Amino acid sequence: MEPPRPVLVNIGCGRRCHPDWTNLDIAPQDPSVLRHDLRRGLPFGDGSCAAVYHSHLIEHLRRGEALRLLQDCFRVLKPGGILRVATPDLERICELYLEKLRAIKRGEMTAAPDYDWMMLELFDQTVRERSGGGMLDYLRRDPLPNAAFVIERIGQEGREIVQGLKTAPPARSTLRRVLRRPRLIFEWLGDGCLRLFWGAEALEALRIGRFRLAGEVHQWLYDRHSLARLLVAAGFHQPSACQANESRIPHWPGFHLDTLANGTVIKPDSFYMEAVKPHA
Repeated sequence: MEPPRPVLVNIGCGRRCHPDWTNLDIAPQDPSVLRHDLRRGLPFGDGSCAAVYHSHLIEHLRRGEALRLLQDCFRVLKPGGILRVATPDLERICELYLEKLRAIKRGEMTAAPDYDWMMLELFDQTVRERSGGGMLDYLRRDPLPNAAFVIERIGQEGREIVQGLKTAPPARSTLRRVLRRPRLIFEWLGDGCLRLFWGAEALEALRIGRFRLAGEVHQWLYDRHSLARLLVAAGFHQPSACQANESRIPHWPGFHLDTLANGTVIKPDSFYMEAVKPHA
């Protein structure tokens, strides 16, 4: 007998999954999560899903890729189905950046660390050329000069990152990492040949290119206007912003995908938008 068709789909779920949902990720961190590369499209039939959700995924896609993903979400949703998107709030980032900049201009130098952090939110994950970038360097400060502000911005996951940095073991050498992962031997040998024939600059360009295509960097950021416009372009109706614990998806707060059991917002730097696939 065929398994029941998926109804609720959580794309790029990371560690945030729920058993009532079909959870997908390219690098599953839980045995219940299905491994899937979104470049192959969503693995569901037309009109087979009641709701599709993704959090902090769309900003990692090029603009054309983002539109194609939303169009594929539209395809798999049944008429009246709901798409929910969580993504960094560009509008709020800009507001806080300007607020901290104006405070510094007024001579309030205590705002300088907050300003530095907002500059990182604006640019670091877009321009970085190594994993973690300037944000990771900032979070490694002990003590953090503005810990309360930073944790307020990055929430529960940020707390876990900061705590993990305090207890992380020393990084392995490149040779040890290669020996532990035999697939990297061919990459290491190829890099050596590239350096030999084309020089260090070519090798550095390849390293940066590999990193920037690996999915960590932000390719674009959205506000309420630009995301609503993109959703309409994908075919959706009624795009509207909502709170982390609000949704047209039945029983949403109980899934704890955007909030913890106590109501704490998991990613407070986000905004949330839902849209509907029309019946006609």
